[in-house]
Amino acid sequence: MKDIINKIKSFGLLEFLVTASLIYVISMLIWTASTRSAIEDKANQIKSNHKKVVEYMNEQVNICTQNSNSVTPWGENCKNIWTSSLIVEYILKNLKLSNPYSLNKPLIQISSDPRIQAEGKAGQSTDKGIIFVSSNNFNAEPGSEWIIGTCTKSPCVAAGNNELVSIYR
Repeated sequence: MKDIINKIKSFGLLEFLVTASLIYVISMLIWTASTRSAIEDKANQIKSNHKKVVEYMNEQVNICTQNSNSVTPWGENCKNIWTSSLIVEYILKNLKLSNPYSLNKPLIQISSDPRIQAEGKAGQSTDKGIIFVSSNNFNAEPGSEWIIGTCTKSPCVAAGNNELVSIYR
């Protein structure tokens, strides 16, 4: 018993700092390991949402390519320019998508540059789980590009933490 009391009395600042650091590192490793699956589940749900939007838009391009006289589900003629805001509004109302981060913002938003929104930049944050689409209308000419991007997990700029796809007419 006396040995234990002597060891406690001789426990100095350096020993305390080493012990506190060790406890901190171990607790952070345990926390990271225990929350990893939840973060991966959210990232996979966001990727699934992104994939659904991309597949839907590609499907609409294919339908209009086969029958240029038809009308899109959001009410525009296949031969004409497609309006970004109408597409986004239609997708929000009709595709059943949910944001696992429960932000109080629309799941799909128009952006002047979806690449920057999905990837972020140094010192710039972006919202995880929101799908950003080009604010430029989708032109009717063959080869016209429309960009869809999203950030799946932080940091968005890191490789594999964002999804970017170009759709062509």
